[in-house]
Amino acid sequence: FPERVPWVRYGGTYKDLSINLIWPGKDPASGADSIGTIPSALVTYAAIQALQPDLIINAGTTGGFKAKGASIGDIFIISGCAFHDRRIPIPGFDLYGVGLRKAFDTPNLIKELNLKVGRLSTGNSLDMTLQDESLIMANDATVIDMEGAAIAYVADLLKVPAIFVKAVTNIVDGDKPIVEEFLENLAAVADALDPAVEQVVNFINGNSLSEL
Repeated sequence: FPERVPWVRYGGTYKDLSINLIWPGKDPASGADSIGTIPSALVTYAAIQALQPDLIINAGTTGGFKAKGASIGDIFIISGCAFHDRRIPIPGFDLYGVGLRKAFDTPNLIKELNLKVGRLSTGNSLDMTLQDESLIMANDATVIDMEGAAIAYVADLLKVPAIFVKAVTNIVDGDKPIVEEFLENLAAVADALDPAVEQVVNFINGNSLSEL
């Protein structure tokens, strides 16, 4: 990676797989974790250029909608990603703003691990305005995050297959404030995400991309 960027790479071999774990690191100006679409897109692009991966796995937490069947701790495989905060009401640019992209299709992995499937909507805010909510519904999203669609854009641009493994920390259409519930469940849900990602990696290890 370029000098002075905060991005962190851990690399190693797991069974027959060469794995690189990439973390966007801490924002140098604020000290906060580098969340959101801009760091995610930048580090994805840089990682693809440096490492030339066969497959990207974006593993992370997400908010879910109980009306779409999501519960705290659920693990979802994402079928498609779109944005809900790029509002460009000009013909042609409106679709560009939504930026809908399919994730890599993994029917055998989903069946074998018995994981839920849903569409993901991405924005740069942890809360949800009424306008965001309307566009999230238009995206037919089951879960929302702050990076997935940006990673999907870069992966599609550079033609690298990408799958998304998301664990639900908070119910967006529930009774609790989003931030409160997110912080309350983050540690436990992150712990639950670890074995789910390990199961995904083990399945990938035993199958070719066409068999996923």
